[in-house]
Amino acid sequence: MDKPHISLICPCHNEQRVVEQFFIEVETILNKLSLSYEMIFINDGSTDATLDELIKLSTAHKQVRIINLSRNFGKEAALTAGLDLAKGDAVIPIDADLQDPPELIIDFVREWKNGFDVVVAKRVDRSSDTFSKRVTASLFYKFHNSIARPEIPDNVGDFRLISRRVVKAIQLLPENQRFMKGIFSWVGFKTAVVEYTRQPRAAGETSFNGWRLWNFALEGITSFSTAPLRVWLYLGVLLSTIAFVYGSVIIIRTMMSGVDLPGYASILSAILFFGGIQLIGLGVMGEYIGRIYMEVKGRPVYIVESDSDDKPKKTSD
Repeated sequence: MDKPHISLICPCHNEQRVVEQFFIEVETILNKLSLSYEMIFINDGSTDATLDELIKLSTAHKQVRIINLSRNFGKEAALTAGLDLAKGDAVIPIDADLQDPPELIIDFVREWKNGFDVVVAKRVDRSSDTFSKRVTASLFYKFHNSIARPEIPDNVGDFRLISRRVVKAIQLLPENQRFMKGIFSWVGFKTAVVEYTRQPRAAGETSFNGWRLWNFALEGITSFSTAPLRVWLYLGVLLSTIAFVYGSVIIIRTMMSGVDLPGYASILSAILFFGGIQLIGLGVMGEYIGRIYMEVKGRPVYIVESDSDDKPKKTSD
């Protein structure tokens, strides 16, 4: 198809157990819309049989397209690849684990036809997630939105519908280190919200462990806020003021009462405290300098090894 109405993009990393079930459920929903569509699966360096399962789907169904990346570039890069290569008038990113119910696509399309360029899915019930994940996610959204602009909608993930002109706006953003939730919010446009309850994974386990989630949070904060840098200016002024006042007190007291013998413990504590403060400040600066280092290289966000659109397909029944 030259230009489908809907492009559904699905990053996949080690999802062999669920891709067929995902395709069946999503195809059932899309067939109810009476709109042309394509389903783009981005194989993000899977080490299991995900690619083989996707090839089977692509061979049997002309609306399935496989973008096979040359290695694992990460979900943000895979999403970017899907947005760049999608042809539809509207694009819907969705995960293959079926935690985001495909039934919402019908609501997305309805709101899109009502004139909204962006339709987001908001999770009002995350009881299927672990307690620690719910707490840390809540803390992240609150902290990020307190220091960054624009704000990221609370409990809104990548599952959404965006119109073609929103896709074109996103493609104008050239950064290599990409935090897609922030990018989606930054471009703006008229937005509708659809609420839903998050479901358990249909199969398999998430590849996001605590360490990767922590790094993902750092990526989001440093991508859209310089507050962590600015805070060290205020902290430096505060500590300098305290040191000046304390030094003045010591001078005045010494002039009036004589010389005190300072204690070794207090000196050592002060040295360790200020040394720690300096190292933390250098670490924060290092995060931003590292981002600059990665950006100035000008490397591509992803590399496509193969695209199933370049190969003939069988027509499904």
